[in-house]
Amino acid sequence: MRERSPERCWTPTACRPEPCRMANPYSRLFELPGARAFTLGNLVARLPMGMFGVSAIVMIAERYGSYALAGAVTATGLAATAVVAPYTARLVDRHGQARTAVPATAIAVLGSLLLALCVHLHAPAWTLFAAYALTATTPNTGGMSRARWQHLYAGDPARLHTANSFEQAADELCFMLGPVVAAFLCTALFPEAGTLTGALLLLSGVLLFTAQRSTEPPPHARTTKTASPIGAPGMLPLVTVFLATGAVFGSMEVVTVAYADGQGHASAAGPVLALQAAGSCAAGLLYGARAPGGPAERRFLYCLAGMAALMALPLLAAGTGSLWLLAGALLAAGMATAPTMVTGMGLVQARTPEGRLNEGMTLAVTGLLGGIACGSALGGQAVEHLSARAGYAVPVTAAALALALFSTVTVYARSTRRRPYRNQPHARSRKSPAVREPSPQRWISRASPRSRPRWPSRTPPGSC
Repeated sequence: MRERSPERCWTPTACRPEPCRMANPYSRLFELPGARAFTLGNLVARLPMGMFGVSAIVMIAERYGSYALAGAVTATGLAATAVVAPYTARLVDRHGQARTAVPATAIAVLGSLLLALCVHLHAPAWTLFAAYALTATTPNTGGMSRARWQHLYAGDPARLHTANSFEQAADELCFMLGPVVAAFLCTALFPEAGTLTGALLLLSGVLLFTAQRSTEPPPHARTTKTASPIGAPGMLPLVTVFLATGAVFGSMEVVTVAYADGQGHASAAGPVLALQAAGSCAAGLLYGARAPGGPAERRFLYCLAGMAALMALPLLAAGTGSLWLLAGALLAAGMATAPTMVTGMGLVQARTPEGRLNEGMTLAVTGLLGGIACGSALGGQAVEHLSARAGYAVPVTAAALALALFSTVTVYARSTRRRPYRNQPHARSRKSPAVREPSPQRWISRASPRSRPRWPSRTPPGSC
C-alpha cells in the first residue's frame, strides 16, 4: 500500500487527494475576502478597552494626588457604560455598524480628550465626571466582530465555534496587553499619554473596521416596537450567570494586587495577573480548535464546574505565602475562563432574537461589567477587614454561585418540559400517529381491500 503524504487528505469518494484543511481550523476563518481586514481593525479598536481604566487612574492620581477621586471617576464611567451601551447596540442592530459606530466612537473619543484636557488644566473635579461619562457611547467592538462571524458562518456551527473562541482569545490578549501599555506610556512619557494613545487607536481601529462593508451584517429595521432581548427565553438567567462570573474577575484582580503588595512585590501584580489572561488565551485557542460536542447547555455547565474547581487553586497557593506558586495557580485558573465565556456567548447568540444580536451580546457584557464592579468592591472589603489570603475566597464563592444559578435554571427548565405529561392523567397513552408509526401487520389489517396486498392463494390439501 502506498504511503500517504501528510499534506494531503483522502476521502472514500475522492479519486485523488485534496489539500488538507483540517489541521488548523483558524486559518479557515480568514478564507473569505475582508475577514482579515475587519479582524485587524477590530483588534486595534479593542486594545484601548484595556487601557482607558488604568490610564485614567494613573493620570488622575498623578495630577490630583487622590486614588479615591480616580476610582470614583472610573466607577462613574463604568456605570454610565452599563446604562448607555445597550441602547448603542440597539442602534447598531437597527441602522448598521458603520452608520452608528463611527459617530458613537467620535463622541467617546471627544470625552477622552476632554478628560485629558481637564486633568492637564487641573479643572474642578465635577468636570472629570462629566467628561468621562461621555465615553459611555463607546461601541461594543467585540460584539460587532462576533456579529460579523455570525453573519458569515451562520450555517456552519463548527466554524462559528472556532470564531467565538478566537474572539475570546483576542479579548484576553487585549486585556492582558492594554494595562501594561497604558502604565508604560503614563509613566515613561507623561500622565495623559495613555488616554491620548487609546483614543487615537480606538478611532483609527473603528474606521478601519467599519470600512469593510462587504462583511457587515445587514441592518434590521423594525417598524413595530419589540421587546428587549432580556425578555427572550433563557436570557435573564444567562445575564445573571454573567453577573456572577464578572464578580470572579473583579475580585481576583483586587485581591491579587493586595496580596502582591503585602508580600513586598507590588510591581509584580501586573505580570502575575497577565499570566491568568495568558492561560485563558491559550485555553480559548485550544478549545476553539476542537469541534463542539453535545448540547451547549451541558458544555456550559461543565465549564462553570471546571471554573469553580480551578478557582480554588489560588486560595490554596495563597496559604503558602509564595508569589511564584500563586502565579502558577492563576495560570491554571485562567484556563477555565475562555471556554466558559465562549460557550456562554454562544448561548447568548442562540437565544437572542433575530436582528437584536449586538444588543443581546452587549447585555451579557453589561452583566459582566456589573459583576466586575461588585466583585471589586467585595474583594476590597474582604482584604480590608480580613486578609489578602482570605480575599481569594470571594472569587471561589462567585464561581460556585454562577454554577449553582445555572444548575438551578437547567433543572427547572427540564422539570417544566415534563410537567404537562405529569398533570394529564392519560398523557402517556396518547401518542401522535406522526411520532409512532403503526406496524405493518396493523397497517394491513386497517387497509382497504383494494390496498391490501394480494398473496398467492393456497389450496388446503385434499380439497381437489
